[in-house]
Amino acid sequence: MIEVVAELSRGPVFLAGEALECVVTVTNPLPPTATSASSEALAWASAQIHCQFHASESRVALPPPDSSQPDVQPDSQTVFLPHRGERGQCILSTPPKILFCDLRLDPGESKSYSYSEVLPIEGPPSFRGQSVKYVYKLTIGCQRVNSPITLLRVPLRVLVLTGLQDVRFPQDEAVAPSSPFLEEDEGGKKDSWLAELAGERLMAATSCRSLHLYNISDGRGKVGTFGIFKSVYRLGEGTVACLQVRREQNFWGWNACIKRVGSFRVPLSLQTEERVQPEYQRRRGAGGVPSVSHVTHARHQESCLHTTRTSFSLPIPLSSTPGFCTAIVSLKWRLHFEFVTSREPGLVLLPPVEQPEPTTWTGPEQVPVDTFSWDLPIKVLPTSPTLASYAAPGPSTSTITI
Repeated sequence: MIEVVAELSRGPVFLAGEALECVVTVTNPLPPTATSASSEALAWASAQIHCQFHASESRVALPPPDSSQPDVQPDSQTVFLPHRGERGQCILSTPPKILFCDLRLDPGESKSYSYSEVLPIEGPPSFRGQSVKYVYKLTIGCQRVNSPITLLRVPLRVLVLTGLQDVRFPQDEAVAPSSPFLEEDEGGKKDSWLAELAGERLMAATSCRSLHLYNISDGRGKVGTFGIFKSVYRLGEGTVACLQVRREQNFWGWNACIKRVGSFRVPLSLQTEERVQPEYQRRRGAGGVPSVSHVTHARHQESCLHTTRTSFSLPIPLSSTPGFCTAIVSLKWRLHFEFVTSREPGLVLLPPVEQPEPTTWTGPEQVPVDTFSWDLPIKVLPTSPTLASYAAPGPSTSTITI
């Protein structure tokens, strides 16, 4: 019996273009007092990163797969196929790397091997939607002599920042940040420089603040004014905004607003919109419009019957996926409002301020209302992989026994 442990040194979240580092430890768990006849041997071990794509058959119409390339190999063959037995298609993979060959371990002996690979920039981000799924895994294959291959899979989460694939690593040594006290190889310098550049781009894109005002109205007049300070966010940030609610002019004239509609309640939600590209659509809604899947990540409800101005903050979960677009599906973020407004003008909802004598005032039991929705698109970018790993921890160690 041999125990194989794979541990990601920095956590399970990575930015596309970064180098993934994994330590693979192979151990003979028998006690050292066992005889030499109890030594164990492995013929070879190899590692590879791959992205598995799976689509919902009821939502996505994909072309038929190539039958000349089977997805599953018999266990008796010695072909290392990382996606063997997985659902869907393998759309992206790195070249396999051999960790060791002909390894023999005595009882209690252990050996460790380091695996490093740069995650491809051209791949999609990790995503588990209602129509499609993109799943990244590091697969380590081990085999005994005359035995089937055993696969150890380590799940990964990959964040993609659009535009990094067009960046070239500077050839001038003076341009790249360096320290005379550290020894870095060219790959380490490129990985550090790319991560630094990604951080600078994220900071520059999400730090710009400028107040944007939107006048919201329905068919009968103005409902309110919505103000937001920026439209580009990172995972983990909060969408801070304010809403100035307009109320109808009534008999007593408090907050008089001529030709404006009173608003009672404003449910607000932070949503993602998953849309399958037209050429891959299978189901279509009414009027031939492609169906769209919406997922709510945060919700807030404001009762604004006697409110002139209010504010809110909806956090963007670190575990969610930033906006992206592939040939099959696109994901966009939005703020979704649902305004509940009064249908009858001049509706009395407050007692008179001045009363000639003590009386009992009772509010209306039923209020006729209308509802309408309004959407504001926003842009959500990735965040630091280290921050995402700490705030939304996932398994960084996987073990298998052969």
